[in-house]
Amino acid sequence: GFMTRYERKLFDDLKSPHLKYWVPFVWFGNLASKARKEGRIRDSVDLQALMTEMNKYRSWCSLLFGYDWVGIPLVYTQVVTLAVYTFFFACLIGRQFLDTDQGYQGHDLDLYIPIFTLLQFFFYAGWLKV
Repeated sequence: GFMTRYERKLFDDLKSPHLKYWVPFVWFGNLASKARKEGRIRDSVDLQALMTEMNKYRSWCSLLFGYDWVGIPLVYTQVVTLAVYTFFFACLIGRQFLDTDQGYQGHDLDLYIPIFTLLQFFFYAGWLKV
């Protein structure tokens, strides 16, 4: 509903090796200039404010396009993988229950398996793989 059928056809027929997010901004700028010439926008200051806001929005879109274009370096995934496994190991040891009132000699850790820690690890590891 933002474009007419004719505008959509022009947009689809436009050949560009990259995304075409900038095309509506060019159309908007041309229409705003035409509206100023026709007297629909009464003051050049209003046109300037309108174009400034449009340019801010366009720069945000280009920044988002840049984030999409540049992939995440491999070192980040390696650091996150190491952090997940280290967190799991620390939780596996730290979340075990040891009843010190029993006074077991030579037993520093229980054989209790922390089920929720395992579920948390499977969630994080699965999320990491996605």
